[in-house]
Order: sequence, then C-alpha cells, then structure tokens
Amino acid sequence: MQSTQRTVVITGASSGIGYALAKAYLERGDNVVGNGRTQDRLDAAARSLGFPEQFLGVAGDVSLPQTARRLVDAGVDRFGQVDVLVNNAGVFIAKPITAYVPEDLDGLINTNLKGFFYPTQAAAEHMISRNGGHIVNITAAIGMQPNAKVPALLPVLVKGGLNQATKALAIELARFNIKVNAVAPGVIDTPLHRPEKHDFLATLNPMGRVGDIQQIVQAVLYLTDSDFVTGAVLPVDGGASAGR
Repeated sequence: MQSTQRTVVITGASSGIGYALAKAYLERGDNVVGNGRTQDRLDAAARSLGFPEQFLGVAGDVSLPQTARRLVDAGVDRFGQVDVLVNNAGVFIAKPITAYVPEDLDGLINTNLKGFFYPTQAAAEHMISRNGGHIVNITAAIGMQPNAKVPALLPVLVKGGLNQATKALAIELARFNIKVNAVAPGVIDTPLHRPEKHDFLATLNPMGRVGDIQQIVQAVLYLTDSDFVTGAVLPVDGGASAGR
C-alpha cells in the first residue's frame, strides 16, 4: 500500500469509472488532475468530489497532443510532479461490421487510440526524467476474447491493440522503473449501459451478472500500488475472457 501523496492524471474523469477513480485517489490523500471534454462537467465533478485543494480539472479533447501536454504540465505546475496516468477516456460502439459508418471509426480512433497515445507519450517523457511512475490503460475484455453475441469489430480492433501495446510499452519503459499495465473491464454498471439491458448483459459472462465500478477501481489501485507488476492485462469481467 502506498503511503506518500502522489499526483494522478485521469482522463474521462467527470463521470463513470473516471469519476470513481478520482474519488478513490482523493480519499487516499492523493492529488488528481482530471480531464474531460467540457469545463462545466469538470467543475460539477469537482464540487461533488469535495477536495478543492487536491483536484484540478483540465478540459480539452484528449485526442489532441496539446491537451495531453497541458494535463501533464498542469500536474507538474500545481503539484510538482506526475506519478500516475490512468488512460480511462473511451467510447464503445458495438455493431455488425456492415453497420459501421466512417464517423464510428473516427470516434474510436480519436478517443480510444489517440486518447491513449498522446497522454502516454507526455507522461512517459516526464516519468523517464524522474525514473519512475505508473501508467494504467482501461481497455476491454472483449479485446481479449470476442463474443458472438456482441459484434464489435472496432472496439476489438482498438482495445485489443491497446492490450498488446500495454505489454510492449511495459518492456520499453521497464528500465526507467515505469510500470505499464491495463485493466480490461467486462460489462460494468456504468451510464454506458442502460438498466433495461442488464438482463441480457449478465448472460455475457460465466458469473451471470453485471460488474460494479468499484471492482474496476480496486483493480487500478492494486496495479498502481504494485512495484513489481508490469505488462499485465487484468480482466475484470466475470470470466468472460476465459472463453466460452
């Protein structure tokens, strides 16, 4: 268990998993730099979180390199350093391949791929200079094990690639004492999934139920507390990625 105050950058921090992660780190006494698309939503999240001295909201499109740079720079300027990056921002669009439109591909590439690459690049540069840090990517269990009930080629393509990129980057950055891991959620009870769909969604894993956001939070905290775990892709999915 970590005992010293750290600074954590979280993308997609104004709602869902990102908000829950921000809350967990703040309650531990850490500083959080939270990113979201609009300042209004970040300000509302900040008021709800209730840690005005420890939370800094930085609005902007995380698919843009300048936004990623502002996130890291803001953490350094306000809190002195950045210790942890959680690449949480993401979209999930499940359709048959014939139903996808160019806007779907662009959206997934911008948020899920560029939104991983640019913050990671900026954070890695800073962490290399400090000889240490943690990067955690929120990916998707379906990128590990596709499911015939959920046609989702584009998320499988991008999130599956991020699972492999996690391992590649862990190897590259290990000599700088930077740990790179991923959490691969299955079906989690977030605003992404409408309640009326939960009965169906519960059939997608052997445990027969929908997961809770706090289970993702616990997995991320475990990884960022660990000093000898890197290159891991941790599924939190009720066994969905184990196979059918």
